[in-house]
Amino acid sequence: MSLNENTELTLIEHLLELRRRLLWVLGVWLLCFIAMVPFAQKIYTFMAEPLLVNLPAGNHMIATEVIAPFFVPIKVTLMASFIITLPHSLYQIWAFVAPGLYRHEKRLILPLLIASLLLFALGMTFAYYLVFPIIFKFLTGMTPAGVTMATDIDKYLSFVLGMFVAFGVTFEVPILVILLNRMGIVSVAQLKRARAYVVVGAFVVAAIVTPPDVLSQTLMALPLILLYEIGIIACRCLGNNKVNSVVNISSERD
Repeated sequence: MSLNENTELTLIEHLLELRRRLLWVLGVWLLCFIAMVPFAQKIYTFMAEPLLVNLPAGNHMIATEVIAPFFVPIKVTLMASFIITLPHSLYQIWAFVAPGLYRHEKRLILPLLIASLLLFALGMTFAYYLVFPIIFKFLTGMTPAGVTMATDIDKYLSFVLGMFVAFGVTFEVPILVILLNRMGIVSVAQLKRARAYVVVGAFVVAAIVTPPDVLSQTLMALPLILLYEIGIIACRCLGNNKVNSVVNISSERD
């Protein structure tokens, strides 16, 4: 068999393996979604609770589209099933790429992958239990006299999802710092010198993605700054970011 035929066969095998992993991801996600559909209304009520508890007495959320009362809870359930099955999805991705990695790459990437998942979940939890109650209390308190605050459920969902993503990504800062350091792009000394710029950038980002009140912006900026410092500490604990040369690098493959 020629070299081209061997290469083509290997490529086909990789594509088949990728398809198999993707089918597992989609299948588990679909099964989880189907199992959660009967609880869609309760899941949406849980999602809407931070706003509902802060609405004035007698005020309610509204649906401005005919299919919204059905479709919006389904979208929330779809998102919840994606989050629940995310560890399995990441495992399938890891199982696909791990055979092509060196041992030192596995020792770095796998812990970072697990940590990034936990940090993203922590960011969403921080937003739901701490930030949302403060934001919604502020917004309802700013409603002018004679105006009834009646939030559309679809617009509320879009706002909440945007905030979840913003805080989830914000909490990934230590992972980004560690990767930049281990790749040799920045040193620990350079990270320390950049602190002033990070503080300014944190408040700029917070001003863009949060409502226009100082408290909400501070609740995003302070964790971002703190997580940057945690990233620096982690880089110092990991040691020198220079990769030592390997005489026989092929022997590192499992």
